[in-house]
Amino acid sequence: MDRNNKLLVWIAYILIIIIWSTTPLAIKWSSEGLGFVVGITGRMLIGSVIALALVFIWHKKLPLHRAALQVYMASAMAIFGAMMLVYWGAQFIPSGLVSVVFGLTPIFTAWFATHLLIDDKFTLTKFIGALLGVAGLGVIFIDQMAIGKQALWGIVAVLASVIVHSMSAVWIKRLNVKLPALTVTAGGLGFSMPLFLLAYVVLAEPLPTDLPLRSIWAIVYLGVMGSVVGFVSYYFVLARLSASSVALVTLITPVTALWLGNILNQERMTFSILAGTGFVLMGLILHQWSGVVSKHVWQKVKIFSG
Repeated sequence: MDRNNKLLVWIAYILIIIIWSTTPLAIKWSSEGLGFVVGITGRMLIGSVIALALVFIWHKKLPLHRAALQVYMASAMAIFGAMMLVYWGAQFIPSGLVSVVFGLTPIFTAWFATHLLIDDKFTLTKFIGALLGVAGLGVIFIDQMAIGKQALWGIVAVLASVIVHSMSAVWIKRLNVKLPALTVTAGGLGFSMPLFLLAYVVLAEPLPTDLPLRSIWAIVYLGVMGSVVGFVSYYFVLARLSASSVALVTLITPVTALWLGNILNQERMTFSILAGTGFVLMGLILHQWSGVVSKHVWQKVKIFSG
C-alpha cells in the first residue's frame, strides 16, 4: 500500500470512528421537537437521493435482476426495521447507551452466522465473551430500572434493532451476490423509502411552526454522513485492513459516544453504566480475538502443566 493510500485509509478510519461515535447523539437531537418518525424519514430521504445519485454517477445503473432485488430486500430489513426500532428506543435512553448496546452487534452476527451459514464455530471463548456482553447489559438494565419502564423499553428496542441488523447482515452474506456496497445501500434505501413514507403519513406528529435548527442540522448530518459517507468509508477500510483492525471501532465508539453524550447532552454517567460498558467491551475483546486468546491460554496451560 503506497503512502497516499495509507493516508486515505487512515482518514476513512478516523471518519468511521467520528461518525459512529456521533450518530447516537445526532439521532437523539434529530427527533427533538419533531418526533422520531420525522427525524428518521428526513434522514433516509436525504440518504436515498445522495446514494442513488452516486450509483448512477459511478456505476451508471442500479441492477434490478432477481438476485439484486433479494439483496435490497435484506438491506431494507435493517434500514427500516432496525432503524425504526433504534430511533424509537433512543427517545428513552441516553445516546451513549445506544452505542453500547449496538456494540453487541458482532456477537449476535457471529451467532446467526454459525447457525445459518455454518460459518466459524461459536467457540468456548466466544461463548464466554457473549456471556460477558449479556452480563454488562444486565448491569445496565438494573441501572435503568431506577429511571422507569420507558428506559427499559428503550433498551429492549435497541437490542431488538441489533438482532434485526445482525439477521439482515447474515441474510445478505448467505445470498452471496456480488454487488458494490454503495449499490446495496442505494437499493436498500430505495426499497425501504415507501415504508418510511407510510410511517410518516400514519405516525408523524404535525410539524411545529418554528422548526428547531439543531434537529434540522442533525437530520442533514445523518442523511449525508451517517447514511452515505460512513457506509462507504467502512467498506473502503474493510477492503484494505484486517478484520481485527476494523473490529477495534466497535470497542472505541461506545466509550466515545458515552463521553460525547455526557459532555454535549448532559447525560448521566453512573458507576453502573461504566461497569456495564466495561463488561460489554471485555466480551467484545474475547469474541473478536477468541483465536488469539484461546491460543495464549492454551500455551500458559502447557507451561504450568510442564
